[in-house]
Amino acid sequence: MFLTISTTGTHERPATDLGFLLHKHPGNAQAFSTSHGTAHVFYPEASAERCTAALLLEVDPVALVRRGKGKGRGGAPDAALAQYVNDRPYAASSLLAVAIGHVFSSALRGQCKAMPERAEQPMPLRVEVPAVPARGGAALVRRLFEPLGWATVTADPVALDEQFPEWGDSRYVRLVLEGELRLAEALRHLYVLLPVLDDAKHYWVSADEVDKLLRAGEGWLPTHPEQTLITSRYLSRRRALTRSAMERLELVRLADADDADVEDIDNAVDEATDTEERPVPLAVQRRDAITAALRAAGAGRVLDLGCGQGQLVRELLKDTRFTEVVGVDVSMRALTIAARRLAIDRMGERQASRVTLLQGSLAYTDKRLKGYDAAVLSEVIEHLDLPRLPALEYAVFGSARPRTILVTTPNVEYNVRWETLPAGRVRHGDHRFEWTREEFRAWSRAVAERHGYGVEFEPVGPDDPEVGPPTQMAVFTLTEQTPADPSPKEAKAA
Repeated sequence: MFLTISTTGTHERPATDLGFLLHKHPGNAQAFSTSHGTAHVFYPEASAERCTAALLLEVDPVALVRRGKGKGRGGAPDAALAQYVNDRPYAASSLLAVAIGHVFSSALRGQCKAMPERAEQPMPLRVEVPAVPARGGAALVRRLFEPLGWATVTADPVALDEQFPEWGDSRYVRLVLEGELRLAEALRHLYVLLPVLDDAKHYWVSADEVDKLLRAGEGWLPTHPEQTLITSRYLSRRRALTRSAMERLELVRLADADDADVEDIDNAVDEATDTEERPVPLAVQRRDAITAALRAAGAGRVLDLGCGQGQLVRELLKDTRFTEVVGVDVSMRALTIAARRLAIDRMGERQASRVTLLQGSLAYTDKRLKGYDAAVLSEVIEHLDLPRLPALEYAVFGSARPRTILVTTPNVEYNVRWETLPAGRVRHGDHRFEWTREEFRAWSRAVAERHGYGVEFEPVGPDDPEVGPPTQMAVFTLTEQTPADPSPKEAKAA
């Protein structure tokens, strides 16, 4: 992808001042390594009358795939091929914006130690980008750039194939901007609006993108007539981020209108005395839901299967209704940490008699686990490969057979609500799968039927009307009529 920035000058104020402002000498060709390829800066022409700086970004499609965020497991073959065969090496996009920020970082901030007064002055500029993906067409290009002070905004559609004009135009335009602006302003316009026109980002959009947008949009975005569209597209339509950015932009607008600082406007909260309730972490909500379900079941002797570092064990020990709590985990290191966190060696005799930590694998039957009132599998099953689930099923439901079994697992449908979770990614690197609500319920009902349990389902966390809760919990209750226990092989076949 290619970008040129040109200016004109005189012998008193030569055009080659552009080299000082960009911090790139007109007499040199320079190369810069980026995360997606190599950026080259060179000057096709450099004289007192006219100077042109060119930025050529050579995109490495393989590096783009390797450094990009994963798409999850599976995927269609044509989608996988599209990762390598696409327009990214040729059409301006967020990759070019990132290169601008990397190669011209000082110019983007308006800094020039050699010529500080020149950096603050408008200069005649001509910016040309041969291929820009414009989702919205040439009309949108003009709506975005014309309010920013450019005298001429040219967006010529690129034909799909010049040999076959009947095929019509592509979604790409040849962009030419001309006008008198500060160089930093021009670069900031490109930095924000190139990804907006493409309506895509080629890296994960996190909360710090809001700060990038506000920095680059300083002085023009708060009053831009297309502010909402720009903000939404730049932040990849992530609603929480867009809402945060719009609120901050409104504060900037109000501060400008009152000729005040943003801090003076946004002074409604004294952080030292802030009494606003903080959101309860999901892990805490999960432990509270499990504890409530165990109390409702009247359980006294409880197994925490896959207890990890003992967070649930510690919570259960706070309630004297739980007369015995046994934590089981395959990891000796986790059990050591759990013992230290529980301070078992400093417990009184009565309290210490209520807790036991055992090393064991849930893939095998264990006679030590028989005879308990309840067992908890909290965020455990998703850490097992699917072919190993029947073994766990038999060990817990078929062999140990407590009266009540609680199973919690992530609801993959809710993942779209996590702003920091890349699309297609599971919540934890060790998760072998994450189920939808229907998948979890189908598995739970089949297990219950095979082993003589009834099952009910409860949401854990906010129950979103569209995607459900972040965690789903199944409550299994042993029925009076129980069938013969199927073997692990029979369970797997079923």
